[in-house]
Amino acid sequence: MSQDVSENRADASTEPTVSLPVTPVEPPQGFVPANHPPANHGPQRPPLRTASGRNNRIPVPVVPVSPAPAGAEARRAENGPPHAVRGVADPARNNAGERHWSPAPNRSAAARPATRPFVRARGRHAAMSRRQRWETRYVRTLVLADLAAGTGAGAAGFGLRFGDEVTLYNRAYMLLSALLPVVLLAVLAVSRAYERRYLFVGSDEYQRVIRGGVGLIAGVALLSYALDLDLARSYVLAALPSAVVGVLVLRFALRKRLHLARARGEALRRVIVVGHELSVIGITRQLRRERYHGLEVVGACLPPDADGVGVRGGPLDLPVYGTFEDVASAVEQADADTVVVLSCPELDGAMVRRLAWRLERDEVDLVVASTLIDVAGARTTIRPFDGLPMLHVEHPRLHGGSRLVKDLVDRVGALVLLLLFAPVLLGVALCVRLTSRGPVLFRQVRVGRDGQMFRIFKFRSMYVDAEARLTELRHLNEHDGVLFKIRDDPRVTPVGQWLRRFSLDELPQLLNVLSGRMSLVGPRPPLPTEVAAYADDVRRRLAVKPGMTGLWQVSGRSDLSWEEAVRLDLRYVENWSLSLDLVILLRTMTAVVRSSGAY
Repeated sequence: MSQDVSENRADASTEPTVSLPVTPVEPPQGFVPANHPPANHGPQRPPLRTASGRNNRIPVPVVPVSPAPAGAEARRAENGPPHAVRGVADPARNNAGERHWSPAPNRSAAARPATRPFVRARGRHAAMSRRQRWETRYVRTLVLADLAAGTGAGAAGFGLRFGDEVTLYNRAYMLLSALLPVVLLAVLAVSRAYERRYLFVGSDEYQRVIRGGVGLIAGVALLSYALDLDLARSYVLAALPSAVVGVLVLRFALRKRLHLARARGEALRRVIVVGHELSVIGITRQLRRERYHGLEVVGACLPPDADGVGVRGGPLDLPVYGTFEDVASAVEQADADTVVVLSCPELDGAMVRRLAWRLERDEVDLVVASTLIDVAGARTTIRPFDGLPMLHVEHPRLHGGSRLVKDLVDRVGALVLLLLFAPVLLGVALCVRLTSRGPVLFRQVRVGRDGQMFRIFKFRSMYVDAEARLTELRHLNEHDGVLFKIRDDPRVTPVGQWLRRFSLDELPQLLNVLSGRMSLVGPRPPLPTEVAAYADDVRRRLAVKPGMTGLWQVSGRSDLSWEEAVRLDLRYVENWSLSLDLVILLRTMTAVVRSSGAY
């Protein structure tokens, strides 16, 4: 309403007023003129101007606001905010109308240097403006990277097919190479590969790039067949797939650069967490551990009966800004741009809806955390039942055609990698053989899919009596689960330390992948003694083939706790996809270079 009134004010100051004769109308009983002060003597707003325009000026009545009920103050005092509140919640700060009318400059413009002025929409929160700036720069960089990938693919396709000689025949292909970046950009835009909800984290971005690339290749094939175009197949097969691969690689590189910036505390969303104390502590610890998600918890709002001692004290040291009624003021005080609502019985649907209306004024994002654990969005859909939105959860794809495609990709990929790494395999085998006594390959029984036993192959990185010495070193275990890990294991040979640091001892597992016992990506292959100690939930890891790499390996390996390792493996089992496998394979290269947790 305040925005409409302000627009009418602007119209009234710029447009001429046309007065038409109007027959006087007797005002209804109880009518209060616009220039008459209301009955209550609280803070007065500016009187509303009369509407002007093509019609005659019509006075707009001002309806008096009825006083609060007698017991409202007592109930408000009884359910007051917890002792951990920092500052007094000011309801006037959340009034969109008052904020729009305020002549004071916004904080983001005041904090910015005068040499670099920044203008933002009226009523938009300062933190939201800062977030939109870096998000806009990121999307702009994505567009430039995609154009570069299309340009390089077009030039590579033309060079592979026609060389560097330009003739009358291949001039048309030069035009196609010039148009390829633009067409690629349009296809990615149609595939919604630039929408911010799919960027920054997760595999949805890569899935949309792959779908757009496959659609482009299929569209070119159908168009050439329908119009009987004589296109060079070698050019199409060289330019289009290389363009898709180039887009994926460049986007992955930009994603990793963003994650490094977030590790330094940049490009983060400032989050207010709303929920019970234990839930707030849990999600805050997880988000601080996985900073690549880009969510920085800067405050919390707790139930009215919570004291907030566990949140404010200890290593968490998280400010508490009030109760569930003070979320909007907490956003203003903490300069936040995102609110995460955790599952709790006090926050019903009507309360969350009212909260969304309050946050809508400043365009603050509202995220409602689901009670489902590690279930990807591809498996969830909102289906209305009699007007009620129901969250439908699909079962994970553990069988069927998609698994056949995964098996085919695994075996072909293992064969290609064995051929590429043949010189490396030979060199490592010679180093192991010449530096320590014993066989080159280490064979050990592991548990595979559905509990089936198989023999795994690795380059030997320990002395031959390593298994016999395990009992005397058991008390030195540094892992908190069923795994046995020692950072400076005396059983590891000097060459084995380098092999483990760069994961070269894992390369013979390509033979297990080629035989169908393992997969390129999957949970870690466990020992039978480890499986015997599994809880019921952990046995879910055996629903798929174990992998050479996986979420556990690319997220820290042995540096992770047992609980975190199990959670990552279960997340992979529940949300498997080819695009997720591709992301994990790309992350494996950076994990090998960092060698974090490899011991």
